[in-house]
Amino acid sequence: MVPKIAMIGGGSWATAIVKMLADNLSDKEIFWWMRNETAIEHIKKFKHNPHYLSSVELKLGQDNISSDIVAIIKSADFVILNVPAAFLKETLSVITPEDLKGKKIVSAIKGIVPEDNLIIGEFLHKNYHIPYHDILVVSGPCHAEEVALEKLSYLTIACTDIEKASVFASLLTTRYIKTNVSDDIFGTEYAAVLKNIYAVASGICHGIGYGDNFQAVLISNAIREIKRFVDVVHPIDRDIKESAYLGDLLVTAYSQFSRNRTFGNMVGKGYTVKSAQLEMNMVAEGYYAAKCMHLKNQEYNVDMPICKAVHSIIYEKRSPQIEMKLLAEKLS
Repeated sequence: MVPKIAMIGGGSWATAIVKMLADNLSDKEIFWWMRNETAIEHIKKFKHNPHYLSSVELKLGQDNISSDIVAIIKSADFVILNVPAAFLKETLSVITPEDLKGKKIVSAIKGIVPEDNLIIGEFLHKNYHIPYHDILVVSGPCHAEEVALEKLSYLTIACTDIEKASVFASLLTTRYIKTNVSDDIFGTEYAAVLKNIYAVASGICHGIGYGDNFQAVLISNAIREIKRFVDVVHPIDRDIKESAYLGDLLVTAYSQFSRNRTFGNMVGKGYTVKSAQLEMNMVAEGYYAAKCMHLKNQEYNVDMPICKAVHSIIYEKRSPQIEMKLLAEKLS
């Protein structure tokens, strides 16, 4: 049976994954939901997303792209969720648990649902009754902009059912995308949320003038924070040095394409949070994650000084210079 895959979301990462799926040589049918009707018509006519990764040619049947999310999801075996975490509830507001029953749900969001303070897998399990063995997580160091350029990149597909992870991984593999599988849906999701906060911290430090030497110390401490947290939340045998954890952290903290680093850099240079968000015109997941993880960690009480510093700067309007100076005394 030819697998049917629905992409939910119209941003750069959604566009990049549609490209991967289309470039993969195995038989499949791809469906795509996005909210913007003008963008849909543009893609149907010109085969390019007018707003994101516009250089990418999109090989998709005209009848397979729509703003009718119920119809698109109904068509699919795999449903890839790829909207900012803050907009997930609104996006799925017309979707019922029955609509998702029996489908494999793939999170490519790398964020946490505000107010609920739940990673995507937990949110789906709690609100849509999706069994964990039908939830998959896409993680790894893979910026959409480099996918557009067909730069060699690596993804990790996590699922408690390794066979399902392997099947979906095989649908994404191309000459420029290599895939790994994991059973750690909780650790990879939390690591993906946390690395956005550390990328904001990295940007703040760059913005106020810290150099590469300090950045290296910051990020080496950040991976230890990730390990401490995920080992408490979901204590299994995992190698935190794998690309789904350390690799994703490094690329998000250092890359020119990292919107979280860009956001932090602007805050470090003196922009207000609101003005930085308006000028970027893209969602930096680390902004939401900083608050969510601050609240989440009140339950677990893990030592996370970098997360605490970012929260203080963004939500308590503390001076970036003072907070980072205080943080520097706690790092090793």
